[in-house]
Amino acid sequence: MGNMAPNYGTEWPSIQDQVSAEEWQARLDLAACYRLVDAFGMQDMIYNHITLRIPGTDHLLINLYGLLYREITATSLAKIDVEGNILWKPDTDYGINKSGYVIHGAIHKAREDVAAVIHTHTRAGMAVASMECGLLPLTQTSMRFVGHLGTHAYEGPAVDLSERERIVADLGEHDALIMKNHGLLTCGATVQQAFNTMYQLELACRAQVDAMVGGTLSVPSKEILEGTAHLYQPGVRRPYGVLEWHALLRLLAAEQRNSGYPPYWV
Repeated sequence: MGNMAPNYGTEWPSIQDQVSAEEWQARLDLAACYRLVDAFGMQDMIYNHITLRIPGTDHLLINLYGLLYREITATSLAKIDVEGNILWKPDTDYGINKSGYVIHGAIHKAREDVAAVIHTHTRAGMAVASMECGLLPLTQTSMRFVGHLGTHAYEGPAVDLSERERIVADLGEHDALIMKNHGLLTCGATVQQAFNTMYQLELACRAQVDAMVGGTLSVPSKEILEGTAHLYQPGVRRPYGVLEWHALLRLLAAEQRNSGYPPYWV
């Protein structure tokens, strides 16, 4: 027998009737989040990861390593444990990226309050991650992170399991982390909250890169920064990610009509 061609097809029958209602809803939410990260220009081709814990379990959903974010569907997501062992995936030769569970598995394992973790390599995020000053409180958007943002020193590609403890320690109790010379990471009690935090962190980085092109930077007083940061913490005025989620799903549904890609809900 000759060498068989790799199985890189992307058409799989829906598994909705093969999983619990809770797992299917988690799959829908996570697939939608991947599409939204793509829609808002925070994707990096086939790289990076978003993970979501299946309610009532220690199992995580993660993307297959080889799909564009705009190709990801509820059925295409792989199910793994926090150590990266694949418990289920579609009939495909695509696997998962080791960095996905080195970084994400560590956070899920250490933080019971975290259901979702998002990691990106955006142009603005990598730019700010490469600045000695880190994220500056230049805009109302960035002020949200004053006193609520961790920093993790670069140790090379995240494939070493020993780095897990340091990532967790540097994140601490925060929901956002700048991985120096690398990218951004956010997490949350829901995937909606984690997405909202990433959107805001990305926007803050983009604004900082633009502001640093020229002119003298303006930073409000310490009292204003601390007060603003407090008001923008999830739950102080409202939980983040909930109010806008249905509007974002409508955005995805509208864009789906002419996308040429399978809908995220299959």
